[in-house]
Amino acid sequence: MKAQSTAVKTSGALGGRRGGPRMWPYLFSLPFVLAYAAFQLYPVVYSFVLSLHDWNGIGAKTYIGFRNYADLLTRDPLFFKSLWNTLIMMLMSIPVTLILGVLLAYWTFQLNKGRKLFQTVNFLPYITTPVAIGFIFSYLFDWQTGLINLVVVKLGWASEGVYWLQGEWTSRMIIALMVVWRNLGYFMVIYIAGMTAIPQDVYEAAKIDGSTGFHTFTRITMPLLRNISVFLVVTSVINGLQLFDEPKLLYGGWSGSAQVGGPDNTALTVIWKFVDELFISGTRFGYSSAIAYALFVLIVLFSVVSYKITAPKEEK
Repeated sequence: MKAQSTAVKTSGALGGRRGGPRMWPYLFSLPFVLAYAAFQLYPVVYSFVLSLHDWNGIGAKTYIGFRNYADLLTRDPLFFKSLWNTLIMMLMSIPVTLILGVLLAYWTFQLNKGRKLFQTVNFLPYITTPVAIGFIFSYLFDWQTGLINLVVVKLGWASEGVYWLQGEWTSRMIIALMVVWRNLGYFMVIYIAGMTAIPQDVYEAAKIDGSTGFHTFTRITMPLLRNISVFLVVTSVINGLQLFDEPKLLYGGWSGSAQVGGPDNTALTVIWKFVDELFISGTRFGYSSAIAYALFVLIVLFSVVSYKITAPKEEK
């Protein structure tokens, strides 16, 4: 009886421990939670609070409510121009990258030899530093020493070099070309991963039924890659609205003198305007925070819209 009562007490104690609060998972996750709260959550909340103030970073803050947002939307035409430039360059780059990415992935997927080498060569621009990309394209399209103008003049297509970087639409096209060149390999790799996950039985059945290569690609491969296309469209919209490295390095790094926004601000993006308002033209911390939060709202809005447009419709 004594041994039995001891066993009951032991099992009861163990059961109590098992049924009590388990603190170890919370203790192990606490360092990450504290770091996230200190370096991620607090800056986000503080930025919103800062957007409600007028502050130059040195003196005392002056609470002005939503006046920064009102000025941004009613008294700052450059904000809308920067947004327009960003959207135009997104429309130039995203569809081209999607189409070329899936075609290049499909062609690469059919290769029997040299497939890994071809994937590596096409993926290299994606891991190239933005500084190098800005240097390459500023050299290619330079008016005096650019390789593109040299070819154009040699072929007789123009009597003299073209001012590629000083044109309204040519500057945007060059930036869009930079985005396509950099992201094409990434899109290709993602599409190849999706094609690898498609069961080969589907292709074999289509081949037995007499399906041609183009018909198989349009009727089988593309519909099965719909979710990947949605993912790439949404992430491209998010990254496109944050476009900064390409135009900034094209006009601010190698031409000898920094040119904010390009010719007549035709290459000015929302992030570039944010950086200019914060560090270059002035130190308006509150106004810059309002730009950041306005961009956040736009990213959420455009992401939801792009997902609704590209996501497959549920059948009732």
